[in-house]
Amino acid sequence: MSMSQLKLSLAPLAYYWSKADTLQFYVDAMQWPVDIVYLGEVVCSRRHLMKLDDWLALAIELRDAGKQVVLSSLTLIDSEADRRNMQRQAEKALAAGFMLEANDFSAVRAMQGQPFVAGPHLNIYHEGTLAWLAGLGARRYLPPIELSGDDLAALQQNRPAGMQTEVQVWGRMALAFSSRCFTARHHRLRKDNCEFRCEMYPDGLPLATRDSKEFLNINGIQTQSATCLDLGAQVPQLAALGVDVLRLQPQSQGMAGVVAAFDLARQTLSAATVRALPANAERSNGYWLAKPGMQYQEA
Repeated sequence: MSMSQLKLSLAPLAYYWSKADTLQFYVDAMQWPVDIVYLGEVVCSRRHLMKLDDWLALAIELRDAGKQVVLSSLTLIDSEADRRNMQRQAEKALAAGFMLEANDFSAVRAMQGQPFVAGPHLNIYHEGTLAWLAGLGARRYLPPIELSGDDLAALQQNRPAGMQTEVQVWGRMALAFSSRCFTARHHRLRKDNCEFRCEMYPDGLPLATRDSKEFLNINGIQTQSATCLDLGAQVPQLAALGVDVLRLQPQSQGMAGVVAAFDLARQTLSAATVRALPANAERSNGYWLAKPGMQYQEA
């Protein structure tokens, strides 16, 4: 696969930044060599600083700057209000000419056969699921982060014609979602009266074991890995497997350097070397090697 085929994407922002910081991040991203930008709230429906119309206005600006923009749906829809908001998002995305990244099967249904991206939380582990989603309109899919390289290779051999593959190669991994807000609980607050404490943690809230080892990262109702996934060394292998898009998870510091490293790697089909890890994080690539996910093995 050549550099012109291997694309870079920015995953939807998982954290709750101020509106000013969010907008500045994407103004900066307009100048970065990323091809695809995912926008929208994917973690918590209570986060309100960026409303749907704000995301749509930003999407138009990014499209005008030459980026392909995809609007991302909420991952955990646990109320009728969430479902209605998701339906409205799908309708507005289609009306504005944007695809939707479906992170819940209610979003797949809302697309009614229109093209969409099958997000990483739809749990696509085998070709049967992938073929079914293709029939429903999926044009690109993200395998679950715990899928190994060997399993992805098998899936790639049987993916439907016209289906693109996108793989997260950098950033903290989303492990689970819960109806309970762990950030609010940390501050002894109820979820419905959380005081939006997520704003205090631009890269999430580290959770350590009793012997002070970094274990998980808390981001509202989302549980993330404490480690930072780094598949930089696997860029040549990913290209050889026919992967179309390398996904980078946003972090508050050093993101331009992360993008630059993977841009160079895709141009030369060589390993990406990134030094700007998220705060309190070490590297991991264990899932790719069919080992415990928090492990890291040099190429």
